[in-house]
Amino acid sequence: MIRAKITPKKFFPNNLIAWKSTLRSAEKSLDLDNRDMLDSSVAGDTKFAASKRGSFFQEAPRLGNQFSGDLFLQSYLKRVLPYEVLQEIFPDLQHFGHRVATDIYSMGRECELQPPKLEQFDAWGKRVDNIQTCQGWRQLHDVSAEEGLISIPYERKYGQWSRIYQAAKLFMFSPSSGLYSCPLAMTDGAAKSIELSNMTEKLSVLKDAYSHLTSRDPKKFWTSGQWMTERKGGSDVANGTETIAVPQDDDTYRLYGYKWFSSATDADMTLTLGRVQNPDGSTVPGTKGITMFYMQTHNEDGKLNNIEVQRLKNKLGTRQLPTAELLLHGSQAYKMSDEGRGVPCISDMLTITRFHNSIVAAGVMRRIMSLAQDYCLRRSVFGKLLVEHPLHMQTLAKIEVETRAAFLLSMEVARLLGKQDCNEASDVETQLLRLLTPITKLYTAKQAMQVTSEGLESFGGQGYIEDTGLPGLMRDAQVLWLFVSISLKKKMIPILLTC
Repeated sequence: MIRAKITPKKFFPNNLIAWKSTLRSAEKSLDLDNRDMLDSSVAGDTKFAASKRGSFFQEAPRLGNQFSGDLFLQSYLKRVLPYEVLQEIFPDLQHFGHRVATDIYSMGRECELQPPKLEQFDAWGKRVDNIQTCQGWRQLHDVSAEEGLISIPYERKYGQWSRIYQAAKLFMFSPSSGLYSCPLAMTDGAAKSIELSNMTEKLSVLKDAYSHLTSRDPKKFWTSGQWMTERKGGSDVANGTETIAVPQDDDTYRLYGYKWFSSATDADMTLTLGRVQNPDGSTVPGTKGITMFYMQTHNEDGKLNNIEVQRLKNKLGTRQLPTAELLLHGSQAYKMSDEGRGVPCISDMLTITRFHNSIVAAGVMRRIMSLAQDYCLRRSVFGKLLVEHPLHMQTLAKIEVETRAAFLLSMEVARLLGKQDCNEASDVETQLLRLLTPITKLYTAKQAMQVTSEGLESFGGQGYIEDTGLPGLMRDAQVLWLFVSISLKKKMIPILLTC
């Protein structure tokens, strides 16, 4: 390799021509890309030439197998799972770790680049409210079914350890999923709620829904929404729920209301809250008046179940996910809880979605760490690789500790949840799960915001460039903290600060 060595010298106007000649000679001897080289025989005659952009291009961080490359995840599973269980699921985790770094990652990236769109009217003015999603989003639906991301804990092939198996896959899947992790969280929560509901044995529609939610067949698999938030509030359902449920002669209900923030709007079904209307037209105020309902989003003819999609939300992050404002004008629904017991019933769903929130938080922290660790082996500054700079590595070490803490806390929730699934949890473990689940959600959500922000700094200016796919990790992490209720933040943050 030949490189030009230009010795600095003082130039004056009278030797400007000689200086230009020297500069031309130097440029010709620079080690440039082949496309940047000009043929000397035509360079002086042609009007057009390839731009000379230099020879250095920074190598991008590479995403490797997210299971074999995560020694901490492997060590945890070896420590907690029975040997025979680990031996049986290890090949699947190994294979899935490769998929989330290859084809699943590509699907998720497509969802980021091609967000959902709403077609409210057809060419002839007829209202259709068609939410258009990209191919990657639809492929992730099939992947979720085939990989058993919901079915694993309900098949209970490995007993109480099935939840940990599921959690390990979700941990790797979520940062590659193009936010398909969100409808999966609500789907898991809906399956759990239906499984525990005292209405399931009475209503065949609930049994049928459960079989769809827990299926591994992509053609049969359903996702679920969780439509609770209304204009007056999300967490404060007691004062915020205005939806009215009008009883019908066939024991169904017709729902009338406005759902303000409804994620996974393209789901097949949803669980939602409303107030049953009395014969005199009145409703019971407060928590005691709230009932939970099961509702399919489409009728048998394929049309929406008296649902109007008012608009898709223009959000800071989670743009891959269709989130909408919905008008319910007589939507057919089935009562899924005893009248006035909607909040206790939906708490089963919230336990699951909080668990998912924690796993997603830990997953995004692990992803930014994996990329930052790989990048420090590829980026040189001040004459040496980033990995050779002690202060940089000290920063990564601190982030690694936070990531491991979030992972361990989330997996402990998974372990306790697995015991509860199989009715093997003691009273102490049941109470611990009830306490630990919201705390873990709160703490890991706050961690995820800080870790992703600091993780982006590891890439310098490239961490701020959308084309790299890195900024989306931080944007999407913001929503995890927003999903923590204000009341919980007020109660728990002072306690955590004193620990």
